[in-house]
Amino acid sequence: MRTFNELPMKPKLTNPINILLADDDADDRSFFEKALKGISIASHLTTVKDGEQLMRYLSKNFEHLPDVLFLDLNMPRKNGSECLSEIKQNPRLKKLPVIIYSTSVRKEITEVLYQNGAHYNLQKCDFPELANSLQRVLNLLAQNPNQPPRDKFILSLAKV
Repeated sequence: MRTFNELPMKPKLTNPINILLADDDADDRSFFEKALKGISIASHLTTVKDGEQLMRYLSKNFEHLPDVLFLDLNMPRKNGSECLSEIKQNPRLKKLPVIIYSTSVRKEITEVLYQNGAHYNLQKCDFPELANSLQRVLNLLAQNPNQPPRDKFILSLAKV
């Protein structure tokens, strides 16, 4: 994963961070894209609409994987939890940072997601909070691209 500047100005990158978003809701994809444009980290966003499309995209792009994947849990055809398991069991994909991006943050589900290798769990939220949360999670990944300790897995908006 590339490193990028944490200062509140546009970082001096030769290439933007490549972000892949897997979410079946068109409004949520649009909202995410607009929030990304409002942060100080240069990025390029690619989106897919369901888990099967996600896995096809990743298998076709082994040589050019995204820097980070934001993964919705509740998608048709193949849900986010199933995709996470497949990604983390695949030697070519297992180092891909996966951020769970979902409306629910239930303790029993988050524990399984963490054990299955997700890096962070980010709850879907309002626009200003989303932009702040995206800035925060991307900065955290720049500091340490590995899975954080369990107590840092759920990103709280209170810490933004």
